[in-house]
Amino acid sequence: MSDRVQVQVTDGQVWATAVVGADPAEVFDFLRRPVNHSIVSGDRSVQGAMRGPEALAAGDRFGMSMRIGLPYRVTSKVVEFEQDRLIAWCHFFGHRWRWELEPVGPGQTKVRETFDLTTARIPAALRLLGLPRAHSGNVAKSVGNVAKHFS
Repeated sequence: MSDRVQVQVTDGQVWATAVVGADPAEVFDFLRRPVNHSIVSGDRSVQGAMRGPEALAAGDRFGMSMRIGLPYRVTSKVVEFEQDRLIAWCHFFGHRWRWELEPVGPGQTKVRETFDLTTARIPAALRLLGLPRAHSGNVAKSVGNVAKHFS
């Protein structure tokens, strides 16, 4: 297993990848549970799950308590879902957090998290904040946190 995280940035996305020491089904089950999102959060903005299903599926809505300076709440919706392979969610502003899983050997999964502002309602506003590049450290830490969880 390699917990070395690689990051790539384009004009509309930033993603991080690493190989994790677990099968895709195990990683997927961990990621689809909002209670784990505070463990994964690279910038530690996710404080905890507030409402919604225990394990997310296509179309599910879930609420999270957040903190970036001040505490707030956000409701997101699962907008992409393939069992044991892909899960993505977005909130009102439309940009997405996407997790893709690919088996690479027995007990090993390539994990990729993408912060995608190409789906945002107002991508220009996010670019003024320096995104997606400004989020590169966060996605790298998030993927690293998943790798650490399974190490």
